[in-house]
Amino acid sequence: MSKTKLFLQVVEDVQALADSLQELAVAMKTNEPEPQVKTPEPTMETKSEVKQPTLEEVRGLLARKSQEGKSTEVKALIEKYGASRLSDVPTENYAALVADAEGL
Repeated sequence: MSKTKLFLQVVEDVQALADSLQELAVAMKTNEPEPQVKTPEPTMETKSEVKQPTLEEVRGLLARKSQEGKSTEVKALIEKYGASRLSDVPTENYAALVADAEGL
C-alpha cells in the first residue's frame, strides 16, 4: 500500500474514532443506553492478505539454496510436506515451505 493510501486510511480511522468518541460523550451526558456499534465490512484494500508464493518463486528460492550447497536440506523440506518433488507439494503449503527454506 502506498504511503498516501496508508495516510488516507489513517485519516479515515481517526475520523471514525472521533465520531465514536462524540457519540459516547453525548450518550454519557444524556445517560442514554449505548448505541449499537456498527462494524463495517472490511474492504479489499484493508484486508490483510498473505501473498501466496507461486511455484516459480518457490522453485527459484530452493534452487538458490541448492546452489549454496544445501541440496540435502532442500530435499528434506520437500519430503517434509509429503512430496518427492516440488511440483507435488500442495500450493497451500508454499508459504510455509518458503519460510522453512529461508531459515536454512
